[in-house]
Amino acid sequence: MRFKDVIGQDEIKSRLVQAYKENRVSHSYLFFGAPGVGKMALAIAFAQYLSCENKQDGDSCGVCPSCQKYEKLVHPDLHFVFPYITSSNSQNKAVSDTYIDLWRPMVNKSPYFSYRDWTNNLQSENKQCQIYAAESAEIIKKVSLKTYESDYKVMIIWLPEKMNTDCANKILKILEEPPHNTVFLLVSNNREDILPTIQSRTQPIKVLGIADEPLKQALVDRFGITDDEAADIVKISNGSFLEARQQIEQDEENAFNFENFKSLMRTCYSGDVISALAFAKEIAKLSRERQKSFIDYCLIMVRENFARNINSNVAYLTKDEDAFAKNFSRFINERNINNFITIFNDSYYQIERNGNSEIIFTDTAFNIMKIIRK
Repeated sequence: MRFKDVIGQDEIKSRLVQAYKENRVSHSYLFFGAPGVGKMALAIAFAQYLSCENKQDGDSCGVCPSCQKYEKLVHPDLHFVFPYITSSNSQNKAVSDTYIDLWRPMVNKSPYFSYRDWTNNLQSENKQCQIYAAESAEIIKKVSLKTYESDYKVMIIWLPEKMNTDCANKILKILEEPPHNTVFLLVSNNREDILPTIQSRTQPIKVLGIADEPLKQALVDRFGITDDEAADIVKISNGSFLEARQQIEQDEENAFNFENFKSLMRTCYSGDVISALAFAKEIAKLSRERQKSFIDYCLIMVRENFARNINSNVAYLTKDEDAFAKNFSRFINERNINNFITIFNDSYYQIERNGNSEIIFTDTAFNIMKIIRK
C-alpha cells in the first residue's frame, strides 16, 4: 500500500512524509476517526514508506524488495495486533498471530474494512472480540528483537479500544520507551474508549472524512459507475469509503436495519406494547454484533432525520430512507433528539457488556414510546 493508493487525506500524507524528512518520526501515533475514512490505509502506507529502500516523490517506490513484501503484508519487520476471540478455557493462549492467515487476505483485499467484516471472517457469532493479556508478551517480545531487514520495526495495533486493561497496562512502558526506530501505529474507531494512559503515550492524528472529489473519483475508478452516480453516493456517505461501498453494493445489512428501524418507530408511535415485545424478542435472536450494527444504524437515522427536520437539504439519506423520513422526521426534534441518542447509546453499552438482549430492546422500545409523540 503506497500513499498514492490511499483515497484523499493529502494533508496527513504530507505531514507524515515531512516528519520522516525532518527526522521527527514519533515512536507512536494514534490514527483515529470514523470507520472507512482510511486510517488503516494510512498506517500501512506510512509503514511501507518508512521501510522503502528507494523513496521518491513523497512515496514508497512500490518495487524494491521491502515494498514487495509490504504489498503482501509479509515483511518481517511489520507486525499486527487486532481483536480476536478466545475460549473461556484458561489454557487457550491465542494471540493475534493465531489468526494472521485470516487477517492478511482481508487487509490485502482492501484496507477499508469494518469491525463487522473482521468478526464475520472469524465467525465469532455472539462472542465479543478483544485484545487479551497474552498479547502483551508477544508485543514486548517482537519489538525487543532487532530488525531483520528494515531500518524500522513497525507495530500496527488495530482497535486499541478493544484491548483489555491487563494487556494495556503491561505495554505502557514499551509504548512510552520503545527500542530505537520502533514505531507503534494505533488505529482507532473510538478514541474515547482507549485508556488515557495509552492515549497520553501517542501522537494523535485525527483522520476526517474523505473529501468529496477524491472519494467520487475512487468510486468511479473502482466500481465503474458514472460521475453523477458517484456524486449522489458521496452525498450520503459522510466521507466514508465503507458507507459508499455499501450503497453501491446495496448492502443487505443496511436494508435489514432500515426495515427494522421503520418497524420499531411505527410500533413505538402507535404505542403497541404487544408488537414492541414481539420486536424485542426477534431482535434478541440476532448475534450481538448484528444487534450493535442495528443500534448504530438507529443512531445514524435519528440524527439524519433531525437534520432533515431542520433543513431537508443537509440530510444524508438514501431515496428509500428519505421517503420514510418525509413523514417521520418531524417527530425527531430539538426537544427529544438528546433523549433518542441517550436511549440508543445506553442500549449499545448494555449489549456490549452482554446484558439480556430481549430485556434491553424491550426497555429501548418503551423508552422511545415515552418521547416520540411529545
